[in-house]
Amino acid sequence: MGYEVRPLNAEHGQQIALWRYPGPWAIYDSAGAPDPAEGYWAVVDEAGELVGYACFGTEARVPGLPEQTGTLDVGVGMRPDLTGRGRGRAFSEAVFAHGRDNAGARRFRAVVQDWNERSIRLLRGLGFEQTGFHEVASQGKTYVVMERPV
Repeated sequence: MGYEVRPLNAEHGQQIALWRYPGPWAIYDSAGAPDPAEGYWAVVDEAGELVGYACFGTEARVPGLPEQTGTLDVGVGMRPDLTGRGRGRAFSEAVFAHGRDNAGARRFRAVVQDWNERSIRLLRGLGFEQTGFHEVASQGKTYVVMERPV
């Protein structure tokens, strides 16, 4: 199945705001509609149906992680009913292709909570390597920092 990254509209934002993830993934529930002015994009399938979102730059960077020249921070979220069904690779490849074609960065950086082995495996399969850890003391969370060349 093919995916395309498109500008996020108000309807997309309203749908994303209602997504609820099961179990420990509930930490990814949105607190509100994402704002396209803050680097958010819609990811749609071949039928034009919203299947997820992507964010780039500042909004994709976890608190306290410094900006790196030439590195594009990338974050994604897939619709809860589609996760764990083998779609993550194609979904992520579409997001990274969009970032590559539009940002002019030399490297991608993604951060994943250290317990989220499924996402860490996916990123490794996409050529990412772990470059460190990042702790956000105010949130009590530890993230795995992963990077790859564009």
